[in-house]
Amino acid sequence: QVQVVESGGGLVQTGGSLRLSCAASGSIAHINSMAWYRRTPPEKQRVLVAGITTGGYADYADFVGGRFTISRDNAKNTIYLQMSNLKPEDTAVYYCHADIATPTTPYHVRYWGQGTQVTVSS
Repeated sequence: QVQVVESGGGLVQTGGSLRLSCAASGSIAHINSMAWYRRTPPEKQRVLVAGITTGGYADYADFVGGRFTISRDNAKNTIYLQMSNLKPEDTAVYYCHADIATPTTPYHVRYWGQGTQVTVSS
């Protein structure tokens, strides 16, 4: 059994900061890439915010504009998203995914968390 759990969302004023965490746990043999996505209702599609490889290579969506930093702790199977200078348009449900291989499934499967709400007030 594998779980991916996000935390750290909340309500913040424009210009404020939040730090999101995403931890993978369970029977894990290896984790490949991990990433943050977000979905803004009523949109149904999740949009990539930032991703990071096992080796620490990070990639960001254009709308991040240098305001967010993704980081990873491989020993803890955890990634973080430090968000600064938040804007009302950053309001969304933020989801994490991890591409995980288990002892019984040696190929990587994408697991998603349930999401954490971020609300930025104007």
